Amino acid sequence: MNAINESKLKKSQAAPVRDKWKFSDLIADPVIRQRWEKVRKYFFLRESTYDMSNRCNIRCNGCYYFEGDKQFAKENNDPEAWRLLMRDEKERGITYVVLAGAEPSLVPHLCQVCYEEMPLGSIATNGFRKMPESVGYKIHLSVWGNDRTSEKTRNAKNLLLKQVENYSGDERAVFVYTFTRWNIDEIPEVMEVLARNNCRATFNMFSSPVGYTGDLRHTPESLEKTREMMVRMLADYPDNVLFSHYNAVAHTHRLGLHDLFGCSYPRMNPSTDLGLGRSFRQYRTDLTWDRSAACCVPDTDCPDCRHYAAGSAVVTARLYRHAIDPETFKSWLDYVDTYLAVWVMGYEKSENLCDRIVAPPENS
Repeated sequence: MNAINESKLKKSQAAPVRDKWKFSDLIADPVIRQRWEKVRKYFFLRESTYDMSNRCNIRCNGCYYFEGDKQFAKENNDPEAWRLLMRDEKERGITYVVLAGAEPSLVPHLCQVCYEEMPLGSIATNGFRKMPESVGYKIHLSVWGNDRTSEKTRNAKNLLLKQVENYSGDERAVFVYTFTRWNIDEIPEVMEVLARNNCRATFNMFSSPVGYTGDLRHTPESLEKTREMMVRMLADYPDNVLFSHYNAVAHTHRLGLHDLFGCSYPRMNPSTDLGLGRSFRQYRTDLTWDRSAACCVPDTDCPDCRHYAAGSAVVTARLYRHAIDPETFKSWLDYVDTYLAVWVMGYEKSENLCDRIVAPPENS
């Protein structure tokens, strides 16, 4: 985003002139209050993440799993060990699990055990294999472009076709389109396929792993172009795209999420007093964890982090920074409403309250 457009973004935040808004004033509007009451019911969610397998059936350019030490952890394939882990996690207050790793669909029996013990959660998968329907988690299917691009960057032929075959009409499925520097213009083609097949999608940003030297990293120009395309898809496919204007703003800003909001995950947050600094763990396949490396997508280059998964915690945790005027607060509510629709089974997204660009508030 160039300096001119950054200036326009700041000027776009035009709330009614007022020295200071009280929170009670913000929720006095019945529409805002209703949305607030809808999302706050889910403030009990406390997440941790779990690498289910150190194997994968494809290999992607810029894969986060095959960076750092976690890829060398030995797999624990004992269902009862995982069952005990889930029970221990509940005891320490975890209410939501994210199953990831290299490829969790290679160990569906372990995913089944996790679901039986902890029924709120999601699975990050490439979608080549369908997760059994008995595993009632949200299924996040990674999409990095059309099938031509997938073959080039992920060594996977007809991946989108296979994903659609496996998950068309499946209420668990959310297709997560990751914008790289080069696939921005492919999203209309992909969204047309997804909409035609009754699939829902949300958007993610490629964020470089530590030491990444490839060509997928975003530039100021590609960030701006991505934002414009996200907003366009939101308008063109309102029934299929789980997103908001503020999602687009927060994830395509020239600053990454840590510099913009301050990251809550232990890797960048030394505090153990409350929140994710105290509760979050990122378990490896051998069921160990390392606080110094614990974040939602380990081994990401933190200044470049714009992950949708990170934002689900980092942005939503900044309630009072956004409760400064009606438009900023509505934008934050849209973001939380989007996050819950993407991550929680049975939660349906409402119509966005704010249909324009609002700048992220400065840290005060």
